[in-house]
Amino acid sequence: MKIDWAALGSVFGVSLLATVALVGLFTLGILGLSKQEQAAASGDSAVLARTGAYAAFAVCAAAITFGIYLIVT
Repeated sequence: MKIDWAALGSVFGVSLLATVALVGLFTLGILGLSKQEQAAASGDSAVLARTGAYAAFAVCAAAITFGIYLIVT
């Protein structure tokens, strides 16, 4: 059995990058919702924070759906 170390390293690198990106996007979504609650408590408008949070969550859902699509096909 021969292991293709370059391919294994490439898969590891892409997996690590995708994981960090998804966690970062999800964190931005949570931060946006947190800022929305703070703005609502102080009486300010929170439309931008809510929109950004929902966009971050939508990108996370799209990336997860694409990953499942790649695995299933």
